[in-house]
This record gives sequence, structure tokens and C-alpha cells, in this order.
Amino acid sequence: LMTAPFDWDLGGLPRSPVPVDAIPDIGENQQIVFTEWMGRSPQDVEDQVTYPLTVSLLGLPGVKTVRSYSFFGFSSIYVIFDEGVEFYWSRSRVLEKLNSLPSGTLPEGVQPALGPDATALGQVFWYTLEGRDPNGNPAGGWDLDELRSIQDWYVRYALLSAEGISEVASVGGFVREYQIDVDPDAMRAYGVGLDDVIRAVRSSNIDVGARTIEINKVEYVIRGLGFIRQLSDIEQTAVKVNDNVPIYVKDIAKVSRGPALRRGALDKGGAEAVGGVVVVRYGYNPLAAIQHVKDKIDELAPGLPEKTLADGTVSKVTIVPFYDRTGLIYETLGTLNTALTQQVLVTVIVVIVMVLHLRSSVLISGLLPLAILMCFIAMRHFGVDANIVALSGIAIAIGTIVDMGIVLCENILRRLDEACEGENTLEVVYQASSEVGGAVVTAVATTIVSFLPVFTMAGAEGKLFKPLAFTKTFALLASVIVTLAIIPPAAHLLFTRRPIGGRFRRYGLGAIVLGLALAAGIVAAWWVGVVLAVVGLYHLTRDHLPARARIAMPLLGNALAVVLVGVVLTQYWLPMGPVAGFVRNLVFVGLLIGTLLLLFRIFEHFYPAVLTWCLEHKIAFLSLPLLLLLLAGMIWQGAARVFFFVPDALRQNRLWTSTTEVFPGLGREFMPALDEGSFLYMPTTMPHASIGEALDVLAKQDMAFQAIPEVESVVGKIGRADSPLDPAPISMIETVINYKTEYITDAAGRRLRFKYDRAEGDYVRDAEGSLIGDPKGRPYRQWRDHIQSPDDIWHEIVQAGEIPGTTSAPKLQPIAARLVMLQSGMRAPMGVKVRGPDLATIEAVALDIERFLKEVPSVEPAAVIADRVVGKPYLEIDIDRERIARYGISVQRVQDVIEVAIGGKRLTTTVEGRERYGVRVRYLRELRDEIDTMERILVPAPDGTQIPLAQLAEIRYARGPMAIKSEDTFLTAYVVFDRKPQYAEVDVVEQCRRHLEDKIDSGEFSVPEGVHYTFAGTYEHQIRATRTLTVVVPLALFIIFLILYLQFRRVSTTGLVFSGILVAWAGGFLMIWLYARPWFLDFSVFGTNLRALFQVHPINLSVAIWVGFLALFGIATDDGVVMCTYLEQSFHNRPTETVGEIHKAVVAAGTRRVRPCLMTTATTILALIPVLTSTGRGSDIMVPMAIPAFGGMTIEILTMLVVPVLYSMLQEAKARRATGD
Repeated sequence: LMTAPFDWDLGGLPRSPVPVDAIPDIGENQQIVFTEWMGRSPQDVEDQVTYPLTVSLLGLPGVKTVRSYSFFGFSSIYVIFDEGVEFYWSRSRVLEKLNSLPSGTLPEGVQPALGPDATALGQVFWYTLEGRDPNGNPAGGWDLDELRSIQDWYVRYALLSAEGISEVASVGGFVREYQIDVDPDAMRAYGVGLDDVIRAVRSSNIDVGARTIEINKVEYVIRGLGFIRQLSDIEQTAVKVNDNVPIYVKDIAKVSRGPALRRGALDKGGAEAVGGVVVVRYGYNPLAAIQHVKDKIDELAPGLPEKTLADGTVSKVTIVPFYDRTGLIYETLGTLNTALTQQVLVTVIVVIVMVLHLRSSVLISGLLPLAILMCFIAMRHFGVDANIVALSGIAIAIGTIVDMGIVLCENILRRLDEACEGENTLEVVYQASSEVGGAVVTAVATTIVSFLPVFTMAGAEGKLFKPLAFTKTFALLASVIVTLAIIPPAAHLLFTRRPIGGRFRRYGLGAIVLGLALAAGIVAAWWVGVVLAVVGLYHLTRDHLPARARIAMPLLGNALAVVLVGVVLTQYWLPMGPVAGFVRNLVFVGLLIGTLLLLFRIFEHFYPAVLTWCLEHKIAFLSLPLLLLLLAGMIWQGAARVFFFVPDALRQNRLWTSTTEVFPGLGREFMPALDEGSFLYMPTTMPHASIGEALDVLAKQDMAFQAIPEVESVVGKIGRADSPLDPAPISMIETVINYKTEYITDAAGRRLRFKYDRAEGDYVRDAEGSLIGDPKGRPYRQWRDHIQSPDDIWHEIVQAGEIPGTTSAPKLQPIAARLVMLQSGMRAPMGVKVRGPDLATIEAVALDIERFLKEVPSVEPAAVIADRVVGKPYLEIDIDRERIARYGISVQRVQDVIEVAIGGKRLTTTVEGRERYGVRVRYLRELRDEIDTMERILVPAPDGTQIPLAQLAEIRYARGPMAIKSEDTFLTAYVVFDRKPQYAEVDVVEQCRRHLEDKIDSGEFSVPEGVHYTFAGTYEHQIRATRTLTVVVPLALFIIFLILYLQFRRVSTTGLVFSGILVAWAGGFLMIWLYARPWFLDFSVFGTNLRALFQVHPINLSVAIWVGFLALFGIATDDGVVMCTYLEQSFHNRPTETVGEIHKAVVAAGTRRVRPCLMTTATTILALIPVLTSTGRGSDIMVPMAIPAFGGMTIEILTMLVVPVLYSMLQEAKARRATGD
């Protein structure tokens, strides 16, 4: 309980929970080297900073690749290490290299820095600073520069002090700056040069200390005060003295406060905003870190500044989150918590119905919570974090956990029934446990071994699924410990035939139960109290009841227990939805579980007759599993690949065409997308767009998005936040769009209910128009009728975001986008990387690829976007060396004037308490914002003459790079694209590759010498995982075979048990195929369409599906092991000679073991139904993993026939050899 990741209220019990996140960090193992060189073009940054650093960093030990970006004013280099390199060790190696760079490697004054000890996936909390009134409503009244100063010098450092936080970066608003705008005419009149201004301002901003002096035995500290405090301090600074008359800065320049140059901005709902992003330290618990940040915000809130506006409204600066991963984490945990609870309750019902023994049912059901809690302890001890994928390992193992207890308890009960009167119960329990103990251990061993391939996965797929393999292994080992160590002694206590305590036991137990009934009626629910009261009264009056009543009461108790658990299950589950009402949901749950259990009972009843027929018609029966295997192959690979040998002449008929259409093969992708509850809309503007134009586009888009009724909040960003983790140009837009949940929910994702007036057909509201909570009411749907899924919301977002001058955007979500960019450097899950010798060439090739990819049928044309590498307008000032030589002016002097007069230069920094602001000098705006005014900028000659720039240089327009990307020093451009919804990403990439190859073969596409392209994206993980599984899965199956061989000691017997894997494998693919059929489950029960209930839709073959198959392989042999173990024992104890005797013995043995086999299969199948119907956050990943196991175990029932039939064939062959036939 202390280590459980769920937010359980344990009172005063201390907590040390497993670290929690929504999804594992599957990004690359990387470090960032960030270098600022303000005002420099991307080409300058690339040539003088990025390239030298990249070359130096390539030689570090363990480096896999170095990905570099050169933007205006900064360089960002991603050093990607091998997965085995420890994170902080790699940081020390990078620092070591940066500190040992040879002199002259970088320009003077340029200092590279190591980025924060975090990744972009650690951006877990975004917020804005807003003026709010006491009621929490927006009040405004704060300028952007005021809010930015509060963020930079107060909020940022306070949040940075929270435990687990690596960085808090500011974004948006204006950074204050003291601006000295010089007038060149006034400077010339007073004989003052730019150098004089620079020298004077720099020397006017300094404090000094002069140690101490002692006066009257008192020590005084001496300070010389000289820091700039206000504008007048700069204005009164003397630049020069002419004839004893000082020339002040105010005489030659205009001094003011203004905004510094910015390369990023934030917009909220169409208005500029100021905010920040909180980044969690690598390896720290995100949930705990966010809570620490919220605690700091609570501390900060009372002290944040406030002001009274002109209308009397009090506006207080408030921290308003707009992206908080806590919600997603709690919702995914809530989904898993609900699914696990439902699975436990379903399993309890199955056990009670199938075992028909209440005490053993309680004993078996007690396995589940114990095994799950032991799993949490192991996760905490071995450092396995809890997330949607890791905890899914427990969800898909629930049915398997109780299988061991079912087999053991069923055998103990059977042995007790067969035992003689007076036989020692302890001895009977021991013998029964020993009899099936080997089978239990073998079954668990095969299940654990089946997941060995997951432990061998590397890269992103390994990071994603290894935690699942650990949790499933922990759960199974815990189940073995509980089964073999707790059930036998507990069974001895519960099932003993000797009266213990006599009258005290009888009346005491009744009194205890009545006491529990009273407590339950007060604390839990009245009906729980009633049920327990009935049980208590039964124990008190049992001896006075008629004999028939005493016989019927256990059955009545089982039925009562089933109803009780069914009611609880219905309250948690509500499969038909809350609108259908509790009674209809209860009836549906009863029909669903009851129908399936009835089918199992019918199978058990007719099993001897069916098995007898199968033994008499072996060939006909065995053709069924062979046909299923053939169908599975066609579903997986497609009919065309399975029947590759069919000649072309036969491929033209209608039968072949229909077959290939029905069995085209499964699409392939890396992982199903996790619904995060928000989108990240990332289009780009044209490269030539200014920050003002980009802001205008951003505001229009945000207002259009906010107008969509399903959208809750919209916050967009252009450019970059002040963080090395955000290397983005001005043209890149990132808009976080949070949409409303389909129904109003609580923090854990549970639907809330509100008062509903059935007569009026509408919800009841209070005087303020708000909904009224009512536990017996209905949930409130927030989406319009035609909006059925998040995809529908995305389509409306795309339509609303269509603004001239912007590209389209691939469908992304915040976490998914960060992962994609961490893995490939691109902002889309699929793309092409073009490498070449120069920027113009790779841009031309990238544009050709963009044009050709739009022709591929499976590609979304609007989402194909090639980098416009050299699309940025430049003004180049080309200095004429002959001209400057005539005046004796150096290139350095001209460049200094250009840098200061046009670009501005930061001279010094003020110290104002905790705040720091820059002081910069520049020409007046009207004297530098056009070419003709630039040409009149004066450059001083050594003799004091002022020479216009036009006489020294040529100013011209040119096209240049907006950003320069490279990988391992090779210049690179990206072409990103997205797929149409009905296609799988791996298939799309292969189609694109073939299309480009066809264009090359036809001569339409010519790749210049020195240029090459490669496809990149998440599909690479699928390809790598498939290659790994191709080698490791057969090895794991071979190990399973060896384990089975150690159990049975014969290859033939082992082989027939192993056949269960093949049958289950076929069933898994058959279920995937059925999910893609439009007619499958397309009917309604009580007005609820089962296709919608079970979320039936086409499933692509992903790594998650293969993990589901691996889980299936481990349990597919369990029934065969149980069945074959008893067959071996039966034939060993009672040898047979004739075919008739063999058949009779096989049927008898099968009949004795069909019940425990059916029970284990029923628990596995029915326990997966809540997962298949789960719709909460995170179910997107759980459901695909459950589908193969559900389908495989459904068909695996055939194993109860296949194994006896094959075993009979072996025994018949042995008998024929013995008789010489």
C-alpha cells in the first residue's frame, strides 16, 4: 500500500510510491551544447561556432551521432550517446571537452554552455502570468514588460528552487532594456564618435569597494556608488569635453527604456502573454516534481504584486497553468486503476461460478490483491517507474495470476472429496499440492520465458516495453509465491473437516459477521450490510435449519456472492454508459458474463461427446486448426505473399481478386498513439515572415481555435523560449490546444453526474447557470453530436488553422511531439533527411522529394513540407577593400560601425537590486531601417573625416539560410510528411521509398552527385524491433519447448503441448482480422452498439501487438500442460492396449481436467473484457496489447481437444508397435 502508484488515501500511513509518469521517456540519450552569438546570421554561426564544436564533440567516447542546428544568434548541438552510456557521465565528458578546446577554436567572447540536465520531454508544466481580480477573473492592467520582469526576477527563481526542477525558462513579453539611440548629425557637430559613446557609457556603470576605516572605534565599510539607477544617470554621462564644456549623452542621443530584441513570443487566445516552462530533472519523478512546483506557487501567490486599476478593480498577478501533465498522469493511472478493479471483480465472479465453493473462491480471489501489491514493492525496489505501459503488464496478467490458484484449489477440493473419512486433511492437501505443483511452476516458467524477447529490445522500443516485461514478471512471480506458499496452509485451515472451537466457532463467527454487517451498513452501503447480516444470521441459525435448507444455503451463498460482486462491478464498469442507468448496465453485465460462462458450462457438459467424436474423426477435426493456421498466415502477410507461387495466369480471376482484397495483410506501425487530451499544432510561416507577421498569424489562428466549442484553452508560441531545450526559429509556431473531455470528469478521469430532469429532458441548473452535482444523475457530454472522437476535433482545428502564408501541420500531441523531435530531430513522425555538399543543392533535392511524395496515395498531400533552406531574405553589406584602403580605414572599423549603428551593441548591464537590465547603443530607427539611410551611415577615418558607408561598401539583397541543420557535420534538410488515417506508417514509408526509386529509374528524379537521402522517423523503431523479434522469439519459443521437455521428458509429448501456441497464435490474428471487418459486432443490445462498446476498428501490427502475442505465447501452453500432465499420470497408472481402451482413457482423463482448464481460460478471457471496453486515457495502448491474448485464448479452447487427440494418436501408434501391426 505504501509503494502503490495510485493516489490512495491511507490516512496517516507514510507513502513511498513508485515514481509515476504518463509514458516512458523513449527519447535518445543526449546532451545539449548551446552557444549564443547574438546578432550573427545562421551562416556565421554554422561556420565559426557549430562546425568547430561538432568536429570536437564527435570524438567523445560513446557518441552515436551529433545533430547540429545553426539559427540566427545561436547554435544548438545535440550530442547523442549510446543507450548504455550513463547520463551524468556523458555530461562530464562533454564539459571536459568544452573546457579543453584549443585557443582560437571559437570567436572571441563566444562561450559554449552545457544545457540543463533534462530533456524536452521534461517540459511538464507551462504557465502564463496574468492579472486577475479577487474572483479569479481576468482583469488585465499589466504591461508585457512588467509581467516579464516579474517572471524573470521573481517567479522563475522561486520555482527553480522546487525539488526536482532542472530549469524554468521564460517566454513571451518584452525584456526591458536601456536604449541609447544616437544621432549621427549631432555626433558630427560635437566631434563625437561611436567609440567615445561606448567608452563613456561603459565607464559610468560601476561600484567599487574601498575596504574599511575606523572612526571612534567603529568600523565603516566604504563603497563607491556608481551603478546606473535611472535614465538620467545615462543622460548625464559626459562623452567628451570641448573647451571645458562637457558633451553629455543626452546632447547626442535619445535615452529611453524599451524592449530588447526578442526571438520568441507567447499568445493566449489572440492576445500576447508572458509565461514560463518548468522542466523536470532527468530521472526525477515527474508527478512529485509538479507537486513541488504547485507547492511553491501556493507559497508565492500571496506575495505576487497587485495594483488598483482606474475603475477600482484590484488586479493581482496570478500564475495560470495552461499545460499540466499531472492531469494526464492521473487520468492514465485512473484508467488502469479502474481496469484493474474491474478485472479483479470479473475474476472473482468467474471463480465463484466455476468453482461453486465460496471459501475456495475467496481464497483464490485473495491472490489478486496480494500479487499486485507485491508487484508494486518489486517495482519500487528495482527502480521500475509506473506508467501506462508498465502497469499494462499487470492488466494483461490478471487472468494468469489466478490460474495457478484455480488449478491448485480445484485439485485440493477434488482430493478432499475423494479422501476417506478420517483421513488427515494436512496430508491430503500436501499430496494435492505436490501433484500439480510441478505443472504450476512449469506454466509460470513458460509465461515468464515468453517475455524474454522484450528484455532484448533496444532503443525506443526497449525503453517502452521493458518496464511492462518487468511488471508482468513481478506479478507472475508474486502469484507463484502466494499460490505455493499461502494457499496450501490456508486451504488446510479453511477446508478442514474437524470442528474447531465447537459452539464458540459457530456462534462466534455469526456474531463477528453481524458486527461487520453493522459496520458496513454505516461505512459502506446499506445493501452490503444486509448481505453480511444474512450471512451472519445463517451461521447463528444453521443448526436449527432443515436438512434441505442447509444443503441449499451454500448454493444460495454462492449466488448471493455473485450478485453482490456483480453489483459492485457494475458500479465501477457501467459498460453501456451512465446514461443507460444502473439497472440496464447490471442486466447487461449479467448477460455478458453469464452468457460466456454458460457457453463454458455447455462446452464442459458436452466435452466427453465432442472429444469422442474428435477421436473417431481425427483427420477431419485436425484440419480445423490447420485451416486456422493458414488463415492466420493470410491475415498477417496477405494472401498474395502466402500464395506467392500462384502463376500470374490464375491471378486474374475473381476468386484471387476477392481473396487478396479480404486478406491484404496487416499494416505496420511502431505504436498506437496515446490520446493525451491536447494537441500540439506546429505549422510554419514563410521564411521571410517577420516577428510581427508571425505574431499576427499566431493571433488569428489562436482566436479561430478558441472559437471551436470543444476547445478549452489555446496558447501559442512562435520562436523559442529562453532555453537550450527549445531551438526554434521565428517561423515555427507551436500551439498547445487543450480540448474538453467528452464528459465532465474528475481528476482521475471518472465521469461526474449531474441532476437531470427526465420530464423536461434537460439538466437542472442553479441560479448562476451551473450544473448541479447528483450521484444519481447523468454525466454531461461536452462535445457536439457530430464530434465522436478527438480526430473529429483535429479536423476542425486543421480547417480553422488554414491561413495564407502558413503550411499545414502533422497531427501531433505535446508528449508525442517531444519524443519525435528527441528521436529524429524532425517535427513529424515520418520524414526524409537529405544530405549534401551545399545548402542550395539539398534544398533543390528536398523540393523535388516534396513534389513526388505528394503523389503517393497513402500520404496526406497538405502535410508534406520540405525545409525552405535558403528562403530567408538577407541584406549583405559587401565591403570594398580598395575603397577603404584609400581612406586608411580597416575592415574591422567598418564592421564595428555596422554592428553598433545598425544592429546595436550591448555595452553594460545595470544592477538594480535583484534585477539586471542591459544598456545598448544604436542609431536612431529612422536612420537605419532602409537601404538609403544605411548608405548614409558615417564611418570615421583616421584623420577624423566621416565617410558615408555607400562610398565604402555595396549593400544588396540576397537569399540565405534561415537555419542550417547538419548531422555528423553533413549539411541536412528535412522533408516531413504524414499519412492518411487508413494507412499504417511503415507501409506508407515503404510506398514512398518505392515511389522515389521509380522516379529515379524513370529519369524524372535526378539525385546530384554527393547528395543522398534516407527515410527517418518512428517507423525505424518498428523495423528494428521486428528484426530483434525475428531472432529472439524463436529462441524464446525454443526455451519454452525445453521447459516443457523438462516437465514431460519426451519430445513427442512436449510437441503436442507446444501445439497450443500455434493454435493461440492463429486465434490472435483471427481476432485482429475480425476487428477490421465492418460487420463484426455490428449490432446493439439494449440500445448499445457492441462495436462501439468494444471499440472495434482496424488494428495495425505494432510492437504493442507483438507484446500481446508474447503474453499469449506464455499462457497458451498452460491448459496443455495441465491436460497432458494428467494424461501422463493416468496412462502411467492404468496401461492400455486397444484403441478403444485408449479412447476411453483419454476421454476420462480429459473430462477430469477440462474443468480446471476451462476455469483458467475463462478467467483469462473474461478478465480482458474490461480492458477491451476501456475508454479512459491510456486505453489506446492497453487495448491493442489485449486483443491478441483475447482472441488467442478464445481459440485456445481447441487445445482441450487438440492435445487429447494428438496424445491419443501417440498412444495408438505405440499400441500398434507393441502388437506388431
